[in-house]
Amino acid sequence: MSDYLVIARKWRPQRFDEVVGQSHVVKTLKNAIVMNRVAHAYLFSGPRGVGKTSVARILAKALNCERGPTNEPCQVCTSCVEITEGRSLDCREIDGASNRGVDEVRELREDVKFVPLVGRYKIYIIDEVHMLTREAFNALLKTLEEPPNHCVFIFATTEANKVPSTIISRCQWFEFRRLSFKEIKESLLRIANSEGIRVSDRSLTWIAEAADGSLRDAQSLFDQVVSYAGKEMTDEDCERILGRADRRFLDPLVEGVVSRDGRRVFRVIEEAYNAGVDMHHFYLLILFQFRALLLLKVMGKEAEEILPIGEEEASKLGVLAEKLSRDTLQLYLDILMAEEENVRRSRYPRLNVETCLLRLIYLEPLISWEEILSRLDRLEQGIRGAEKAKSPSSSLIFQNTEEKVEGKGGESKNGWSPFLEHLKAHKPSPFWSKMARGKLLSLDDGVLKIEFPSAIADLLTDREKDELLEEAKAFFSRTDLKLEIVGMRNNNHGVNKKDERKEVLKHPAVQKVLDMFEGAEIKEVIRRKSEEERRM
Repeated sequence: MSDYLVIARKWRPQRFDEVVGQSHVVKTLKNAIVMNRVAHAYLFSGPRGVGKTSVARILAKALNCERGPTNEPCQVCTSCVEITEGRSLDCREIDGASNRGVDEVRELREDVKFVPLVGRYKIYIIDEVHMLTREAFNALLKTLEEPPNHCVFIFATTEANKVPSTIISRCQWFEFRRLSFKEIKESLLRIANSEGIRVSDRSLTWIAEAADGSLRDAQSLFDQVVSYAGKEMTDEDCERILGRADRRFLDPLVEGVVSRDGRRVFRVIEEAYNAGVDMHHFYLLILFQFRALLLLKVMGKEAEEILPIGEEEASKLGVLAEKLSRDTLQLYLDILMAEEENVRRSRYPRLNVETCLLRLIYLEPLISWEEILSRLDRLEQGIRGAEKAKSPSSSLIFQNTEEKVEGKGGESKNGWSPFLEHLKAHKPSPFWSKMARGKLLSLDDGVLKIEFPSAIADLLTDREKDELLEEAKAFFSRTDLKLEIVGMRNNNHGVNKKDERKEVLKHPAVQKVLDMFEGAEIKEVIRRKSEEERRM
């Protein structure tokens, strides 16, 4: 018979320091041993393959080691060796799935009365404890609450929600977390280096991703690929064993969606379908790939710590993410998530995948609010420039007025336009948009008089006026400057609503907004009353 041990058993942690990814559990148990605060019952819960049973065995060795209790078992004494090999009479490992009845628990209750044969403690490790029946749990309650001083119970489960609260309340509960992609990959790399196995970073990335947070699963997959490829593992070998043929179609398909190339997308789907790729599984890969794009767009390099991808793939996806806005990627992901159930339930999932991706390709990219405000600012400036060009006399008067204003350094120049540029550089877009509608009347005797349309003048808050005054003092180098706001009144109150609506609809800024938002319409035009009208 062969003495070969699979990698998952050969590299099973034997010391607390060898446990990967469960530092919170390891630190607590080591401190409990040092401070002589070992509890009589523990509950270890968490996903499969994250170290629950391994930590239970290490704790058993730490308690029964001939040099102990110690947080560093010697691994060479009789007790440590027997626990490691699973033949210790003082450390019993019980399978909760096959010993789940009340009779087995009654037998256990009788057994705990006897003192250990060799070690200090009699330790019972019950794996998958949630499989015990309700009667078995009830029979265990009294013994678990007040066990003999020489007994320690360690329960392990993947489904803590099925363990009765009466059992949990009598235990110290430790939740083992899912291992990160990076931790699994680093562990596999250490194993490969120690075993003399040559493997690429991409293959390690694929295995770590397929493990889904379970180190034991990753080690088993790694062992399987080594059995197929030998100690010279290539990416092609890893791809065949892991069944990653569908990944070959993922990158070109996502690139086709981002570049809005419908023909390329349909060709890739046709090739994937003919290759026998499961369409629902392929759709999920597309969904998670766009999630990766969104995370890279939002988090940048930090996303590599979360995503199960290598540096090469992260760099490639980062280039694609730069081509789309965050809002567009969010919308893509919303559409893909909403369609997932239809793809899963459909008799023809290929058609659902094609129509969904076609929606993404021909979806107009979203424009951020910042870009919309910036475009409106530029549009407004163009309209004001056109209005000035139509009335040269008023423009000349305005320019002559501005030339009387002294700018920075006290030199005589056109001061209003540079002041507006100063505001645009130092203040956010909404504030600048309001101020740009103003018109300089004069700067005499330390009073800066600015005229605004009545609708804007009435909406200016005291805070905005104070900010405008502070910026003016700084720009014109006048600390004693005062501000006076004048509302521009019009006498067209007699204009009926129908004519007023026509005038509003003709305005270029309104037309531009209607073009931006497809299907939008003006429901009603309401003119804000001036201060004089409100007082009447």
